[in-house]
Amino acid sequence: MKELISIVVPVYNIERYIEQCVLSVCNQTYKNIEIILIDDGSTDGSGSICDRLAGQDQRIKVIHKKHGGNATARRDGVNTAKGKYIGFVDGDDWIEPNMYESLYNLNQSLFIVCTAVSTAGAPSLIS
Repeated sequence: MKELISIVVPVYNIERYIEQCVLSVCNQTYKNIEIILIDDGSTDGSGSICDRLAGQDQRIKVIHKKHGGNATARRDGVNTAKGKYIGFVDGDDWIEPNMYESLYNLNQSLFIVCTAVSTAGAPSLIS
């Protein structure tokens, strides 16, 4: 079996976006993943959405914490992660279905792998 990839998603007051984000992670072609949602003290419905999604997919773990900022949310996610590899997705973003499979395959022959960003509706610098 391929190694476990832990994907940390910091969440803070993004109820409008978090479901699409999490579903894009759940729908990865690379299936051996754990998804760690760090609810960083959200005051909107983000935490409830995270809990509902965790009830639908056993790969999702939710941690609710007092607001401490993006860096502490990421740190807490890394400290919780069990995977050989750790990735990050911001809670108001979504990713292509083959992103982590592509990164995993690239990593087999490279020392470090990173990604690029494309903003919806903005001119693309990626070709």
